[in-house]
Amino acid sequence: MADSNKVYWKRNIRYLALLLTIWFVVSYGFGILLADELNNFRLAGFKLGFWFAQQGAIYVFVILIFVYVRLMNRLDAAHDVDEK
Repeated sequence: MADSNKVYWKRNIRYLALLLTIWFVVSYGFGILLADELNNFRLAGFKLGFWFAQQGAIYVFVILIFVYVRLMNRLDAAHDVDEK
């Protein structure tokens, strides 16, 4: 049981690290660091760097919430700790 708990939490932390890295790259990387380069492109009439800073990071964050829920439901079921 203790080994199963370690595996569970190790995978949970891996999921969190991956999803937070994606969020950081999108919000800070695309919205701030790469904004000038992305502003050469347009999305729905807005410069892409501006769009990522204002809307894109929020959309990605909401999508990542749903991805995390799905991943955790699968992980919970695999370790028999899901809500039944």
